[in-house]
Amino acid sequence: MALTAKGFLFDLDGTLADSLHVVERAWLAFARRIGADEEDVKQFIHGKPAVESIRHFLPDADNAEIAAQLAWVTEMEIRESGEVTDLPGAKALLLRLQSLGIPWAIVTSGTVAIARPRHTAAGLAEPDAWVTADNITRGKPHPEPYLLGAEKLGLAPQDCFVFEDATAGLLSGLDAGCKVIAVHVPPGTPRTDELALRVNSLTQLQVDKAADGSVTLTCLPG
Repeated sequence: MALTAKGFLFDLDGTLADSLHVVERAWLAFARRIGADEEDVKQFIHGKPAVESIRHFLPDADNAEIAAQLAWVTEMEIRESGEVTDLPGAKALLLRLQSLGIPWAIVTSGTVAIARPRHTAAGLAEPDAWVTADNITRGKPHPEPYLLGAEKLGLAPQDCFVFEDATAGLLSGLDAGCKVIAVHVPPGTPRTDELALRVNSLTQLQVDKAADGSVTLTCLPG
């Protein structure tokens, strides 16, 4: 089945970049630092802005404490950015979009300080637009990040594909009205019946652009 859209919106961590081991290492250290349950922290953080996760686990902390903890976690994550690599199919897909002149953006819950080094380490192409935690007021799973991503591309949300690996991101894309493609999501992920497509790897995807400018996305066996 071929799907159609005009633009592509990608999550970064776990979708384009193999960085989840770096993310989890920093947050498990944070859990030990504040005496929180490591598994609870691990299950909560994925796909959400760091400041929201810190507020969740330190509900009584004042703004100064939140800022200090955020700086600590950020430094932990930046320090290990060199370990980040690209995920299978990511580079080829992005280069294909560029060669066809199809607009695309990265929509990440990370800050610029974290996202940029990971993007560079993974050797990914430069997107037409970025949405980071620095320019949103409500992070995933709220629809604001993907609504802003579509706006930055000059497109309606329903004309955009969203590629996500985390529940928070999937919900954000769905509630924004985008066509959401889940990449290697675990069993039990909610609202999978609303997804446009579910794949194990970006290597399964083929993008084509017709003479009239229409863009199609096809899922190959894999």
